[in-house]
Amino acid sequence: MPLPPLSPEQLVKPSRFELRMSLIFGTLFISLGTHLPYFPLWLQAKGFHAEQIAVILAAPMFLRVVTTPLLTTLADRARDRADVYVVLVAASLLLSAGYFLTPTYATVLAVSLVLTIVWTPHSPIADSLALSGVRRFGANYASMRKWGSICYLVANVAGGFILAASGPGAVPVIIFLALGAALIAGLLAPRMGRPRKASPLSAVEIQHAAPSLFNAYFLSFTLGVGIITASHAFLYGFVSIYWKSIGISDSVVGLLWAWGVVSEVCMFLFFNRIFASVSVVKVMVIAGVGSVVRWIIFPLIWPLGLGIAGFFAVQSLHSVSVAMVLIGLQKMIGETVSEERTGAAQGIAYFFNGFFMAAVTLVSGPLYDRLGVDGFLAMIPIAIVGLMLIGFAARSAPQSPVRG
Repeated sequence: MPLPPLSPEQLVKPSRFELRMSLIFGTLFISLGTHLPYFPLWLQAKGFHAEQIAVILAAPMFLRVVTTPLLTTLADRARDRADVYVVLVAASLLLSAGYFLTPTYATVLAVSLVLTIVWTPHSPIADSLALSGVRRFGANYASMRKWGSICYLVANVAGGFILAASGPGAVPVIIFLALGAALIAGLLAPRMGRPRKASPLSAVEIQHAAPSLFNAYFLSFTLGVGIITASHAFLYGFVSIYWKSIGISDSVVGLLWAWGVVSEVCMFLFFNRIFASVSVVKVMVIAGVGSVVRWIIFPLIWPLGLGIAGFFAVQSLHSVSVAMVLIGLQKMIGETVSEERTGAAQGIAYFFNGFFMAAVTLVSGPLYDRLGVDGFLAMIPIAIVGLMLIGFAARSAPQSPVRG
């Protein structure tokens, strides 16, 4: 059923729209920029072993694949998506306080599972609000979203220095305070009413439009993207723990994470100049090969005496193994999926990425327990499987882009 037309009030641009959305993106990504690199260090400091850490990280990933589309659908149907955003951020703030309880395995796992339900939808709902402003008022999405990347970088770097001074116990405090800031920004969010179309992860859009996407090219390509992305699970779950185990300080760990994000942003800035004429399949092949090279090199850096400089060099490959995958996926959808089915396409890609990332994260704990840094070698065949699927997709690629 189509959504109702915009009311006269919805056609009036909210005051300082870009500034208010920039605040939302900035505060949103501070907590994310703390959680990804440093939450595993906090878990280790609390005495959890690698297999337990893997379960605590992976179980919420499986759950949010199901719950996030449902909540973004609720946001689409609500009177105003900003109200849903505020409720979810407030719930996240409250639930994140659960990490201040005695950190038993059952408690931390339970808090992580419930927290992921209300935390993960923040980003797609914020994107939905921002994109409504782009469509209705010609707002500049990049100028708003860049503050998310900037704050993510700041959180990476600042978090490292904070942990160096106070220890991993600061991680839940930083997350709690960051979510408090996100709540304040959310209360200032522009009220946009209901969107014209469902948001990118809408379960309704997936249900109605997905069958037309069940073709060899789209499925092989998105499966390949999901599996190449999942080969990064060992990095995301255990690289901070590994770096600490070889004596790298928290502040340098933060800088190494930040450097990967800087490399990613640089690829976003220069992609069109370098790869504008390259087919999307070749873009994804380059990304997959970059992933394989990254996992081959990573375990060799410290034994070969390449030191911290070597880790900075290999983190530069984030621009290839992550940024080019993100760009390539969107390029493929833009070229081959008609506009009315893009919501379903994004949702299917989200499902594949989330499911395979969760599965590989789950096995990364035992891998790190038994192999240490050599667990990166197990990511090589995973990335190769993704590459093979991209190659299969190339054989069934459409001859010309879809228009409209």
